Amino acid sequence: MSDKKPHAQPPEKLTGIQLTEVPKSAVGVKAIKSALTHIANEVGMAKGVGLLAKLNQKEGFDCPGCAWPDPDEKRAFLAEYCENGAKAVAEEATKNRVSPMFFATHSVQEMSEWSDYEIGKSGRITHPMILREGSDNYEEISWEDAFNLIGTELNKLDSPDEAIFYTSGRTSNEAAYLYQLFVRQFGTNNLPDCSNMCHESSGSGLSETLGIGKGSVTLDDFNHADLVIVMGQNPGTNHPRMLTALSDTKKHGGKIITVNPLPEVGLMRYNDPQNPLKWIGSGQKLTDIFLQVKINGDVALLKIIMKLLLEKENKNPGTVFDLKFIEEKTHGFNELIDDLNSYTIEDLLPQTGLSLSEIEEAAELIASSKKIIICWAMGLTQHKNAVDNIREVVNLLLLKGSIGKKGAGTCPVRGHSNVQGDRTMGIWEKPKEAFLQNLEKEFSFEAPRKHGYDVVAAIEAMHARKAKVFIGMGGNFISATPDTEYTAEALRNCDLTLHVSTKLNRSHVVHGKQALILPCLGRSEKDYQNSGEQFVSVENSMGVVHKSSGHLTPLSNELLSEPAIVAGIAEATLKNSKVNWSELTTNYDLIRNKIENTIPGFDKYNERIRKKGGFYLPNNARANDFSPTATGKANFTINKPSDIQLKENQFMLMTIRTHDQYNTTIYGLDDRYRGVLNERRVIFMNPDDMKQQGINKLDKVDLISHFEGEKRVAKGFLALPYSIPKQCTASYFPEANVLVPIKSKARISHTPASKTVVITVEKV
Repeated sequence: MSDKKPHAQPPEKLTGIQLTEVPKSAVGVKAIKSALTHIANEVGMAKGVGLLAKLNQKEGFDCPGCAWPDPDEKRAFLAEYCENGAKAVAEEATKNRVSPMFFATHSVQEMSEWSDYEIGKSGRITHPMILREGSDNYEEISWEDAFNLIGTELNKLDSPDEAIFYTSGRTSNEAAYLYQLFVRQFGTNNLPDCSNMCHESSGSGLSETLGIGKGSVTLDDFNHADLVIVMGQNPGTNHPRMLTALSDTKKHGGKIITVNPLPEVGLMRYNDPQNPLKWIGSGQKLTDIFLQVKINGDVALLKIIMKLLLEKENKNPGTVFDLKFIEEKTHGFNELIDDLNSYTIEDLLPQTGLSLSEIEEAAELIASSKKIIICWAMGLTQHKNAVDNIREVVNLLLLKGSIGKKGAGTCPVRGHSNVQGDRTMGIWEKPKEAFLQNLEKEFSFEAPRKHGYDVVAAIEAMHARKAKVFIGMGGNFISATPDTEYTAEALRNCDLTLHVSTKLNRSHVVHGKQALILPCLGRSEKDYQNSGEQFVSVENSMGVVHKSSGHLTPLSNELLSEPAIVAGIAEATLKNSKVNWSELTTNYDLIRNKIENTIPGFDKYNERIRKKGGFYLPNNARANDFSPTATGKANFTINKPSDIQLKENQFMLMTIRTHDQYNTTIYGLDDRYRGVLNERRVIFMNPDDMKQQGINKLDKVDLISHFEGEKRVAKGFLALPYSIPKQCTASYFPEANVLVPIKSKARISHTPASKTVVITVEKV
């Protein structure tokens, strides 16, 4: 075996950039053409179109992409999915196969030298595979031998806490529930998940202030909102179907304010793909006011807005704030006002990068609106003060009484399709006592109480050799996590790394002493168990639980479902479990019965999940009930603006996605909505900053991050002038993840601070 380590980062090579004009509107004909091109290339047009007809339909399968909800009533016959949803389905149903012969032909070292795009395009994995210690190539292994190996490695640990059990958001409710049950019967709460890296800050902030870690709005609320504020989010790429909801807001007379460092095309104008008459033309205008805030200037901006609202309220009491709601439903109002009065607009304004007149225009619109929805994504949640961001959003909504009423509320827009459902099913390193007691009563075992590792703590534990086995239920861990080289070393320190996957990804080549790949069914494939064909269930971003039924014949007879894989691992590992794991997987109704018995809100689960469209879970904030909070009321909070001070020639970097990307999956090399084609190694910079640094368009530069005296380097990026505030920059992940320090994380939530990386830019 070569002493050379497989590459944890994408290769430092350029692919031939092409620059085009940034489009004026999103979706439309080009999006439709792009979706169909991917379908034709990966699946074939006839099969692909038939597959798309089932995507997000009530008797179809749930998109393996984002968690944006489907309409409660009638679904669109034409395109109840987005461009990136079509790309996700195309990759899942691809004709390309990663077989045992593929692995025999390509060594781990060779595959690591490919780009993430090339790795992902290799295709679907057909057989369980093992990389034995000292070997350069994966080889086939039987399911029985794989399960026995996992059981042996887990049982020889000195403590259950030496194992890490990661979960991505693709996992179904049924698989997630079995997984957390197995892990807790094994004896640990080490259940980090992708929420730790994205909306953990939302959950922390919302739980403290409103008593529930989820959003409070439904899709229908967008039809009734006076105003929707979209903060730190690019739905045109990351959640394109959200544009339809924003379009509905505009149709019903509502307004939209966008707050973002980049002027994302999808929030400016939109061509409705569900209406052929609107595929061409200039599109519908969405954003009424665009506030191009500096990276991490959100708390400062919100404080200025609230100060301006307070001035208006003091002049005409009761005309701006909802005083009745504040009196009856909230706690901490006077303390909030004292906090606002402790700041001056002059001190806060420089953090925003905006003029006072721009903010005054937005404040005027907010003051005159009664029903307000605020949406956000990673642009608010991946900062040191990310929880402050979320709590300050809640402060503004509480002042307006915009919680618990139609057309108003919180809307954290979740990423992966069942990331919210995973948490509902118990995938969490800090489980609540009531949930553990319910598990104990139902399954007759003693559940562990000690909190487990979140993602960052899990990486640190593996790095320190305090954890020796890593199991990933879906996802691409190495490409999703911060501090790439540090994380790679952590994984290499493990005795065993295991990934339950559908496709090849970079995490399969960054491995422990031994490595396993266990291939599972995709969301689009039929799932046959002993009692017949099964369906699974998922929870969308707005708390609707609904069924998902695959329609394709599985691509390989060697694939198992995720519940069956969990059951196989559990039976090989747990010697004294009273759970009949095999029986539970013969019919997923049996799993859903157990969920009903242990998790509130799932009464008559098997009956209600069979109703078209599914059912809503209880939501106290939606019902204007804040009794779960520490005070029994909705809590105003005191929050801090960013405390990061940039030195001369330093910049703030935020990591972002391209339009040909969803999370860590790279569908192509284009970022059409930003005018960048055939290249990913770029950094967007303010033109004046480039001039000051002596950097010209398309100059090659190295990026160096600076954190607590440490430096991290990402080499070989092309500098691009772009509309972005001064001293702010943006670059794509996973290429820029190497710059994100493992210890740079949000207070309270511990989410990696991938949107506030202090860097310098050096011309090569």
